[in-house]
Amino acid sequence: MNVTRLASWAVAATIALGAPLSAKELRLSHQFATGDLRHKVAQMVADDVAAADVDLTIKIFPASSLFKANDQYIPVTRGQLDMTLFPLSYAGGQQPVYNLTLFPGLIESHEHARRVNDSPFMQEMETVLNGDDVMTLVHGYLAGGFASVDGCIRSPADVKGKTVRAAGKGFEEMLEAAGASIASMPSSENYNAMQQNILHALNTSSSSFVSFRLYELAKCYTPATDRALWFMYQPLLINKTTFDGLTPEQQQALRDASAKAEAYYAEEAAKEDAESVRVFQEAGVEIAEMSDEDFQAWKDLAQESSYKIFAAEVPDGERWLELATSVE
Repeated sequence: MNVTRLASWAVAATIALGAPLSAKELRLSHQFATGDLRHKVAQMVADDVAAADVDLTIKIFPASSLFKANDQYIPVTRGQLDMTLFPLSYAGGQQPVYNLTLFPGLIESHEHARRVNDSPFMQEMETVLNGDDVMTLVHGYLAGGFASVDGCIRSPADVKGKTVRAAGKGFEEMLEAAGASIASMPSSENYNAMQQNILHALNTSSSSFVSFRLYELAKCYTPATDRALWFMYQPLLINKTTFDGLTPEQQQALRDASAKAEAYYAEEAAKEDAESVRVFQEAGVEIAEMSDEDFQAWKDLAQESSYKIFAAEVPDGERWLELATSVE
């Protein structure tokens, strides 16, 4: 049978059956459990897009069920994966400037994080993403702290001789300068590493401390409070070519859903810090706090380690640092 005629019949049959030619399903992957805030953000977007009735659906693959935690960015750049909710610093090996989205003391509060999300710094970061055929739908920063299986972590002296997971290059460099050994892994692997005594301490977000049940293993928890040393950018991303290929109605539905989810993300992020303290306290974990002197000691150490290394090694590094630190 003539291939062209067969294709024409297939199109005609589709129309006759009432199925729109523009109907599309997008695949969204992330590493987090279904109870985690980041999954809820992704689910909000999926639900609102479905409710918009624009022949667009989003199928979510949580808990690294489609791609491993560290392996999600490159598939999005290649169009092999449509969407991901992803800690951007995980892709610092592909784009070194992404490491700035998890840098010690760069962001000090949730309000500051919101201003950074709306800043020229993030606009330039978007340009880098676009160059990889990726665009941002939902901005979001989460705060985090330290947990340890052996003593509390308050000051740089407390990590000396410990094996610590930090999640980002800037934190790893700072912790190494404090005398720690570094074990690199995504949040989803922290529990097993702590259980096997591979990790003595770690940094991660308040959300991950709870959703990955790290309170079951930790002896001491130093949470994010009114300010935090650890803030990590974890946006919802989409392949840009995929987005551009959607109908105008589908694009608008996705933008509307994302704007609503971003507001929810920002509102809930701060609540996660207090909730994590409650969960750890109920589990009988000691709660520690950093003093002003402790906090400043970490920042001073970061300036002498992470910040200097970034400025020296990353192309245009000093300008990027100036851009990032200029947001008040």
